[in-house]
Formats: sequence, C-alpha cells, structure tokens
Amino acid sequence: MLGIFSKCTLPKKAGSHTIRQLSSLNFDIQHKHPQARRQVGLPRARYGGRNAVTMLPGGGIGPELMSYVKEVFLHGGVPVDFETIQIDPQSDNNDDLQYAIMSIRRNGVCIKGNIETRSLDTAIISRNVAIRNELDLFVNVINVQSYNNIPSRHKNVNCIVIRQNTEGEYAMLEHESVEGVVESMKVITKENSTRLARYAFELAKNNGRTKVTAVHKANIMKLSDGLFLETCKNMSLNYPDIKFEHMIIDNCCMQLVSNPHQFDVMVMPNLYGSIVSNVICGLVGGAGLISGRNYGDHYAVFEPGTRNTGSSIAGTNTANPVAMLSASADMLEHLGHKVHCDMIRTAISKTLNEDMVHTADLNGTAKSTDVVDNVIKHVKSIAGRI
Repeated sequence: MLGIFSKCTLPKKAGSHTIRQLSSLNFDIQHKHPQARRQVGLPRARYGGRNAVTMLPGGGIGPELMSYVKEVFLHGGVPVDFETIQIDPQSDNNDDLQYAIMSIRRNGVCIKGNIETRSLDTAIISRNVAIRNELDLFVNVINVQSYNNIPSRHKNVNCIVIRQNTEGEYAMLEHESVEGVVESMKVITKENSTRLARYAFELAKNNGRTKVTAVHKANIMKLSDGLFLETCKNMSLNYPDIKFEHMIIDNCCMQLVSNPHQFDVMVMPNLYGSIVSNVICGLVGGAGLISGRNYGDHYAVFEPGTRNTGSSIAGTNTANPVAMLSASADMLEHLGHKVHCDMIRTAISKTLNEDMVHTADLNGTAKSTDVVDNVIKHVKSIAGRI
C-alpha cells in the first residue's frame, strides 16, 4: 500500500563513522486509523524504464536551480523526464495549483522549489501548504549532516528532523471573530500524531538510530501539544530499545545552538519543525546545502530543506545549487535509480570537500554555474565508468 516508503535511505550511525544503508521500513502499520483524507494511488507514470516526474520551479531562485538539475541529469544519463508546471504567484484563482496536483497524482513524484502566493485574496490559499494537504504528505524528513570542509558552527552533526506536515498552525483555519480580533486555529489530532510518532520510531529502529526526541510546548498548550506529547510517549513503549526524550521548543533551540550532537531523531509538530529545520541547517552551513523529503501514502515531493524562495538573489548567479541537487538525488533514490543517485551525491561531495568549490553563502567565491560545472565534470567521469 505504501510502496513509496519501501526504499528510504538515511545515514546510519556506527561509532564515529556514518554508513548509508538501504532500509526496508514497514509503513503499513502507520495508517490504521488516519483521520486525514485517504488518497487513491494512480499507476506510476513510467515509460520504457524512464520515470515521469512533476517539476514545479516555484519562485525566486527556483527556476534557475531546476535548470541546473536538468543539466546534471542530461550529462549523467538519468532516466527521468520532467513535466514542468509553472504556478503564477499573482493568480487570483487556483487553476494552476489544481493542475499541478493532478500532475503529481499522475506521476507519483515531484521535485519543487518554494512557490510564492502573492495574492491577498483570502480565498487563495498557500500553494505550498495546499499541495501537502491535498496529497496528504503527512511527514517532512530532513537529514542534517555536516560536510567536512564547509565552514560551520559545528562539525560532525548528524541528526534527522521529522516534522508533521499537514496540521498544527498550518491548518489554514483563521477567521475574524469581531473587528480587530483574529483567531487562528491550531489542530492536533491523535491519529496524525500517532502515525508521525510511529514513523519516527520505525525510522530510528531501521537506520541504527538510538534516540528519539519529541519537541513540544505542552507546558503552555496543554491540550494540543499535550496530546502530541502523550501520543509520542505511548508510542515509545513499543520501542524499548530506543531511548525517548522530550524537550520544550524554546529550550530545544538553545540546545541545538550550543550542543546539536545530543540529538539523533527529532519529531515535532508543524510550526516547530519549520523553526528547528532552519536553525539546524544554519548550524551546518546554511539554507543552500540540505534537502528535504515529503511523504504520504502514495506520493513523494522533494525540495530544499528550508523551503526558502531566495527572491533577493534570483538571477545573480550566486545561489547555492547543492540543496536542490541533493533533493534530486533523494528523488532518484526513491525511484530506485540508486546508481544515478550515488553518482550525483558523490559528485556533490567531491565538489564541496575535495575541490572546495563554494558559493558566497559558504564564504567562497564560486558562482552557481561554477558549482554546477564542477558537479557535471565528476558526473561525466563517473558515468563513463558505469
């Protein structure tokens, strides 16, 4: 039923070394009683051994980063064809959004940049949130692992952030009860908290992780975050070999900055996940390095981990393309193209750690195209030996 999760690879801790291992997770047990909308899977679009993938460039630096992905795939002979769909940020209707969602349902997989929603019409919802809600992409996974030769606040960071993706403060339920008073509803459900907690513990168990930390604000939001925390505690009883801790979000941010090595797998509601992801990505080099994965019953969407638009640097040839290229490698791994996935990951690692080709956000002088050209050089070299 949940075949899209059957090949989810994350680095496994083994002493001081990191081993990337293929895990076969049994996610069928995660969705016994989901309250969220059930999705009916369509046959995956695949023709002649090639996968069709939806590409949503989004705004800001998104279009140029997507052009780099296409260029790398071309030189690497990657068996993927992109269906590119532009969503107009100024549009006062959701036609483009609905077409994009239909394309993802048809193809099963999507790679995207951050999509802007500039319309002030309250009927026009956030396109990014709508995609996750409509496809029930209930979990966002970010594996934050530091690079050896990247200037950063901390070295040897290796943890996984698991974020609830479809409810919490992102439920998009707001109204003005009386003039000048706006109420925004935060939604936490036992069903979605249960499947998120089970995902976190299953991922930890199958990838050699030893601890799960639940992040919350249950001392203030006693009912909503209290339910989330209680659900995580109850789930931990099914995994006695995995240590369980919980931490208040404000203390968690301080602990991340001072000692991120204490964390292994972190699980949290939606808004806290957004905050923690940006904090920890900043600790290992910034928004341009880390990729993110969004999973649901039948669909998967890959994007940069911090979901930044980067409008201020669009068109300047200074954006770091690594996060989007890493997201494309994650996508290939999900599709089963492990050889091409490893090829791109190796090319990225050599570019950053050996050739030291770094963009300005990493205190380097290289342009975006310099990084891409160097990645392509390694891709072509590796592809020639396959």
